[in-house]
Amino acid sequence: MTYQMTVSPDFPPQQVAAWYIFNTWLQKVSGLPIHLEMYPDFSTQRAAIREDKVDLIYANPYDAAMLVREKGFVALARPRGKADEAVIVTRGDAPFHNVEDLQPGLRLVATVDPAIYLLGMMMLEPAEIDEDHLQVIRVESYPAAAKLLLREEADLAFFAKEAYENLSSLTREQLKVLVDSQIGDLFHAFLVGPRLHDRAEALRAWLLDMENAPKGRDALANLGFAGWEPVSLEEAEFMINLIEALK
Repeated sequence: MTYQMTVSPDFPPQQVAAWYIFNTWLQKVSGLPIHLEMYPDFSTQRAAIREDKVDLIYANPYDAAMLVREKGFVALARPRGKADEAVIVTRGDAPFHNVEDLQPGLRLVATVDPAIYLLGMMMLEPAEIDEDHLQVIRVESYPAAAKLLLREEADLAFFAKEAYENLSSLTREQLKVLVDSQIGDLFHAFLVGPRLHDRAEALRAWLLDMENAPKGRDALANLGFAGWEPVSLEEAEFMINLIEALK
């Protein structure tokens, strides 16, 4: 039997090859036949999840909550020292300097990343603005969101903090951050599905030991990870409850 692994579609395009390298490493250390399937968007990936096609996944917080609660997945590990945070960004010459300056009717550009969208909407609460007071523009990537801001075709954008920091310095010089989420309790995690529950602890151990082998370290470096750290049941439950509260 071949097991399918997939990755949340919000990863940077330059990491495609790195995830294939990771999959090859995981196959070798585990001896499991694992096929990596990259889905082009969240809707296609969620359709595969609903059809029980996915056995292993590196998931964003929103989907991790759904996978644990609805599909019986178990969270094994998370990238060490990484948390999912959001920033609200506008043009550097925009007339507002904090969230309280914002008014209804503004054009908001956001990607299809659900966790970042939830965080962004939460950070707009001090301005008493929700999506009914905004013109929401959806794009597929953060660079596309930045382009709309710079072309003055949008007034605000929700960014994953890491994605914003990865924009070119020239782009960031023309933008400004209004607010940073600074929650610290949301994170991407590596999860295993019901068909591999009996291998969950072994898979967790291989992930945690990954940085101690040369090929493992190389694979981690390609992903931009220092290493993995375990996710406890309590941490997973807390994150799920937080996602539910944000909804």
